[in-house]
Amino acid sequence: MANQLFYGDNLTVLRESIADASVDLIYLDPPFNSNATYNVLFRAPAGKQSEAQIEAFADTWHWGESAARAFDDVLRSTHTDAAALLAAMRRFLGESDMMAYLAMMAVRLVELHRVLKPAGSLYLHCDPTAGHYLKLLMDAFFKPEYFINEIIWKRYGAHNDIGQGSRHYGRVHDTILFYSKSNDRLWNQMFIPLDSAYITSTYNKIDPESGRHFTTTPLTGPGGVEKGNPVFEWNGHPRAWRYAKVKMQELHDAGRLYYSKTGYARQKFFLEESKGVPVQSIWTDIPSLSGAHAERLGYPTQKPLALLERIINASSNEGSVVLDPFCGCGTAVHAAEKLKRSWIGIDITHLAVSLIERRLKDAFPDIRFEVLGTPKDLGGARDLAARDKYQFQWWAVSLVDAVPQGGKKKGMDRGIDGIRWVRTGPKDNDVEKVLVSVKGGETVGAAMVRDLKGTIERENAAAGLFVTLAEPTREMRREAAASGLFETSFGRHPKIQILTIHELLAGMKPDLPALGRHEGFRRAARERGKGPEQTGLDV
Repeated sequence: MANQLFYGDNLTVLRESIADASVDLIYLDPPFNSNATYNVLFRAPAGKQSEAQIEAFADTWHWGESAARAFDDVLRSTHTDAAALLAAMRRFLGESDMMAYLAMMAVRLVELHRVLKPAGSLYLHCDPTAGHYLKLLMDAFFKPEYFINEIIWKRYGAHNDIGQGSRHYGRVHDTILFYSKSNDRLWNQMFIPLDSAYITSTYNKIDPESGRHFTTTPLTGPGGVEKGNPVFEWNGHPRAWRYAKVKMQELHDAGRLYYSKTGYARQKFFLEESKGVPVQSIWTDIPSLSGAHAERLGYPTQKPLALLERIINASSNEGSVVLDPFCGCGTAVHAAEKLKRSWIGIDITHLAVSLIERRLKDAFPDIRFEVLGTPKDLGGARDLAARDKYQFQWWAVSLVDAVPQGGKKKGMDRGIDGIRWVRTGPKDNDVEKVLVSVKGGETVGAAMVRDLKGTIERENAAAGLFVTLAEPTREMRREAAASGLFETSFGRHPKIQILTIHELLAGMKPDLPALGRHEGFRRAARERGKGPEQTGLDV
């Protein structure tokens, strides 16, 4: 199937675009109802100042019409156990913010259960804020017998917040709930390398013939006779053994038995044959992306590639379909592409969708995927502008290869909806910013162009792009032309350019020097081969 990236509400996308039993693996990292606002922090090229940030999403939920509708949808579903549980939760929690969050999650779990194949698995990433309630919901939808693991991911080394008056143990982990849809789940055992201390203490015997290091394990049958293990005497020791006598003889002949001074047999395992230690349910070997980690792209809740690679390798095969319904900055789909899986990603903000597009094209220059749900014509653009002016602005800014500025609070943008950095000379610090102003209204006028001219002067910018849904007037064109040109080592370019959404959808590009690196979103390193390759991020 084609790889697909959807802009839209994942509930709508799941219902309208994802078929029954079509997905092998689901990973979701939904917002946790933490009552926090998460900002994407933008940076500028080296030597340039930037304090810009934009609100990515507000992780706050309130009971209202949408929560009530989600609650009713679950009660009318075929998941009667889940409906009974959700009703009990509402009696306990009332019409609270937490109940709104759980109703939102429950109605989506209905659809996620539907699209999962019988041999499929689901990993739900959560934290202690709502994890205990989510576990109950997962039991109701997937049944307790299909609960496989509670995985503890230690994402921080330690929190030293005593100075801030903390009165609790350090909160350093997230939880990942692992469920399957049936007992016949797809599974590939994962291993981690043996550490040197373990090798020294455990593989401490040397085979006299080959010189290889080995360890030994008992050959007595677990559970003894009661578990049906064969009973016989071997080398003077009567026991219930793990293997039949014929197998014991084969091991002996192959030099795979080790005998103690009393003649008791144990099985040899050579160091070079070890696959490592099977991955357990506590993961301490995958650090978070704290500090100046090479993988960091600027998205607030980004998870490390290694975390998603482990999950995808364990519960899918090449060609399997991986779904992430809360895509964020796209780590799951990045890992799926790297591991040769098909994938579906969904996010409700254009900010995330545009970041994922950039990330995938940077990491995989020859990648092919569909972006669905974003406007493809003027009708779609007008519809988006009418429904959500901020999402329209973020989408329009992406059409000119800029990143959005400001947030949803009035006045935060200072008249700037986006910034694109361009190279103006041969030196590394020869970069200047081009401001982007987006207008989604039905009428525009020359005064708006004059406002952009004033903003360019105030911000000491090189130029400006005026992006408009409506057709510009002749006076606007004259005002823009009167602003003159700006010069670079690569030529002369208009100080102010007016670009319509119609023109941009038709493929028109701004008349600007070669694109410098975007402010804010770092470049994902190009993937080379099979190993992690997130190094050398540049602007």
